[in-house]
Amino acid sequence: MPHSKDTVKEFDFNARDFERVRGLIYKRAGISLADSKQEMVYSRLARRLRATGIASFAKYLDDLEAGRLGEEWEAFTNALTTNLTSFFREAHHFPLLADHIKGKRDTLNIWCSAASTGEEPYSIAMTVCEAFNTLTPNCNIIATDIDTNVLAHAANGVYTMDRLDKMSPERSRRFFLKGKGEREGQARVRQELRNMITFKPLNLLADSWPVSGQFDVIFCRNVMIYFDKDTQRKILSRFVPLMKPDALLFAGHSENFLYVSDALKLRGKTVYELDEKNRTAAKAPHRT
Repeated sequence: MPHSKDTVKEFDFNARDFERVRGLIYKRAGISLADSKQEMVYSRLARRLRATGIASFAKYLDDLEAGRLGEEWEAFTNALTTNLTSFFREAHHFPLLADHIKGKRDTLNIWCSAASTGEEPYSIAMTVCEAFNTLTPNCNIIATDIDTNVLAHAANGVYTMDRLDKMSPERSRRFFLKGKGEREGQARVRQELRNMITFKPLNLLADSWPVSGQFDVIFCRNVMIYFDKDTQRKILSRFVPLMKPDALLFAGHSENFLYVSDALKLRGKTVYELDEKNRTAAKAPHRT
């Protein structure tokens, strides 16, 4: 019986290779890869072998660890990072955000800690604009991600029209400019929104973060699911001192922080605030 073409792989990839990848990406980015991700890892890293001209996973991983591949660590990390996102994803969060910020007079500081290709921070910016009924609200948004490729896409702010399909026509008209000619079928986020956002690369496992001060809102959605409980606990403990006493922390629909941190309590559906007994601790200086 002839072999199915699906069983023939361009590169040998065995259990030892997979375990090495799991160990490296966990150490590098805190991502815990399940056993079921072996095919995904092969598919994504096979592209890196082709790009580097290396004929085996063992050699690729050896060279990566030995530092012989220049900036390949970044490409390796980018390849294994999942970037599923959309505008106003988990839509119930945005009315809660609007209610939280209405009436605030000081400059708003918001951190979107997993910006991906930009749909989430731009959704935050649109919500802020709508809450204050202006395209130039007093708001600074820091948008970070470990994947430098998606950050570049986000900063550019250009999307195909189908990405806007689930958005109301009013929002599309107010916040996007439709492309013409060579740009037909594309839309660009208005400059006013792009001016509100600063995009920065950031690894949540890094010893220091390029963010400072205290935030009114932190979005950390659909990120913690890739970390084990110990890593989640460490990251949340670093969020707490960066939160103003009344700050909100938005999590993903399948994430539960109550079993990870006693510094937080549930405010709404996957929305957290500081627990009263930890408010004083949250104000303490903390190196970021």
